[in-house]
Amino acid sequence: SVDLLDADAMTAVTDHIREASGRVDVLLHAGGLEISRLLPDKEPAEFDLVFDVKADGWFNLLHGLSDTEVRSAVVFSSIAGRFGNGGQTDYSAANDLLCKSISSFATTRPDTIGLAIDWTAWGDIGMATRGSIPTVMKAAGIDMLPAAAGIPVVRRELTGEAETLEVVVGLRLGMLTDEWHPAGGLAPEALSPSADRQPLVAEVTGMTLAEGLTVAISLDPTEHPFLDDHRIDGTPVLPGVMGMELFAETATLPFAERHVAAIEDVDFLAPFKFFRDEPRTLQVSARYRADGDDIVADCVLAGERAIAGQDEPQRTVHFTGRVRLATSPPAAASTDPPGSGEVVVAADDIYGIYFHGPAYQVLAEAWRADGAVVGRMTPDLPPAERDGGTAPTTGPRLTELCFQTAGVWEIATTGVMALPTHIDRVVPVAADEASAGSAHAVVRPRDGAGVDAVVVDGEGTVLLQLEGYRTIPLPGQLEDQQVAPLRAAMMES
Repeated sequence: SVDLLDADAMTAVTDHIREASGRVDVLLHAGGLEISRLLPDKEPAEFDLVFDVKADGWFNLLHGLSDTEVRSAVVFSSIAGRFGNGGQTDYSAANDLLCKSISSFATTRPDTIGLAIDWTAWGDIGMATRGSIPTVMKAAGIDMLPAAAGIPVVRRELTGEAETLEVVVGLRLGMLTDEWHPAGGLAPEALSPSADRQPLVAEVTGMTLAEGLTVAISLDPTEHPFLDDHRIDGTPVLPGVMGMELFAETATLPFAERHVAAIEDVDFLAPFKFFRDEPRTLQVSARYRADGDDIVADCVLAGERAIAGQDEPQRTVHFTGRVRLATSPPAAASTDPPGSGEVVVAADDIYGIYFHGPAYQVLAEAWRADGAVVGRMTPDLPPAERDGGTAPTTGPRLTELCFQTAGVWEIATTGVMALPTHIDRVVPVAADEASAGSAHAVVRPRDGAGVDAVVVDGEGTVLLQLEGYRTIPLPGQLEDQQVAPLRAAMMES
C-alpha cells in the first residue's frame, strides 16, 4: 500500500520489485479518484487531486521502474477520457493523458506491449455503483458494464494482441457520442469550395466526430453529360470514376496546399441511380488521419432515398475509398509508347455492347500488343461537365479509359460484360484530360484476378497509373456476333 503521489515511496516499491525479480511481466495502473463537479464550481486543489492521482501516479511509477524490463503495461482510462464529459474535466484529461502515454510506447518503450482501456462505468463493483450515479447514467442513455463481462478483458486483450493499442469497452454510450453542435463546431462557410479544385462540391455541411468532414453535392442528369451519357437500362448512374473525383474534391477542401498523391482501396458497393431522370443530392464524408508525412482521408459516398411505406429515408453507402494527400504532386514518369496491333476493334463494335453515350465513349479503338491490351482515347470528346465548366482534377475519363479497355479484354475472353467493383490504387500523375488527345491506356492482366494499367500520351509521358482493378460480371452471355470483333482483336499476341 503506497501513496501514488509520493515519488520517493513509489521508487522504494519499484526498487524492491527490481531486486526481487528483475523484471515486470504486467504493470497495471488502475488508481484514481472521481469527484464530479462542473469546472466553474471546482476548486483548483480538487482538480489537481483528481488529475494527479492518475497522471502523476503513473509517471512516478514509470520513473521508479526506469529501465527495468516491462513486458506489458495496462492503464485504466474511461469513456469520459475518450469522449469527454461535463463535470469530469479533470478525470477526463488525466485518462486521456494515460492513453497518450501508452501510445508513446511505440517509440519510447518499443519492447513493451501497451494497453489503454477506456472503460464504461462498472455495474456491480467500483465507485460508479454508489449514490445516484446509476440513475444518472441511465438518464444519459449509458449502459453500465457487468463485472462478469469486464473482468476478462485485460487478459483477453493482452494475449490476443501483440501491439500497443487503445480499446473502448462498453455497451450503449448514450449522450457521450452525441455531437455538441450539429455541424461539429465547424463554420461551414470557412471551407468554401474552389472552382478550380472542387468544381462539383455544392455545400460544406459540417465536420463531426462520427463522419468527419461532410459535403452535399447535388447532381442533375439533365445538366451533367457524365450522367446523361452513363445510363444502365436507361437509368442515369453516377460513374465510379466520378465518385473518386468527388472523394478527391472533398478531401482537399481543408488542405489547399496538399496534392492528391493517390486514391486507394476503392470499393464500388452499389450503383448511385437517378430514377426518372430526377436530381439527387449525395453526401461525401472524409475522416482524416496522419500516415507518415501524408494525410489520408477515409471517404464514404452515400445517398438517401424516400421509400414508400417507410417513415425514414433509406440511407445507402455506395462507394468507399481513401485519398492520400502529399506535400508534393506525384513524380513525373515516362515509358515507351505502346506498340501497334495487327487486328483492331473499332468504336462502333465496342459501343454496340457498352451502354455509354458520347461524353463517355472514350475508346476510339483497341488492340493487343506486347502481351498487353491497348486502348486509344477518342480525340475531341464532348465535355463531360455542365456547360463545359471546370474540368475535374483527377482525370476521371482517363481512369474510364482503363476501365473500358480492360472491359474489351474481359468481354473477348469471357463473353460477359462486367462492372467495376474495386481498385487498389489510382495515381493521377498528370491527369489533364484536355491535353490527352493522343492518350493510350495500356492494360496488363494480373496472373490472379484483376488488371493493372497506365495511361500515356504520344511521347510516353505517364498521365495516370491504375493498380488492382477488379470487376463483377453482369448476368447473361452476350451474343456471339457482338463478341466476335472484340475476340478477333484480343486473341492477337
